[in-house]
Amino acid sequence: MTDQPDLPGSQSPRDTAVVVDLSEYRQSRDPAPVTFHRRELDAILKIYGRMVGEGEWKDYAIDHLKDRAVFSIFNRSGEMPLYRIEKNPKFANRQGAFSVLNTHGMVLKRGHELPQVLKVFDKALKLID
Repeated sequence: MTDQPDLPGSQSPRDTAVVVDLSEYRQSRDPAPVTFHRRELDAILKIYGRMVGEGEWKDYAIDHLKDRAVFSIFNRSGEMPLYRIEKNPKFANRQGAFSVLNTHGMVLKRGHELPQVLKVFDKALKLID
């Protein structure tokens, strides 16, 4: 603020302020990306850690996109992912939000609950003589 009076024709900061409705502002913004929740990541990383320990998987990547979240699993980081675990809320009411896809994009398992979908990675126990 200054001690000098406003000159005719000059605009004060009050004259240039624009009032924006908060609901309109929220609707105009880009939607937040889809993300994995902590419990979902814990379940995925538990299986990932087991498979890394067995020497089958080497690297992973997490992508949070506008329409889905993707956890990609690699044998080598320079290759195509071996598997993709996707969370797509668009399918939540139909087939289920969670799915496991292979390298070619074929859905191996889909469902509403992530632990049930991740059972596709469970190996059958073998009897050793």
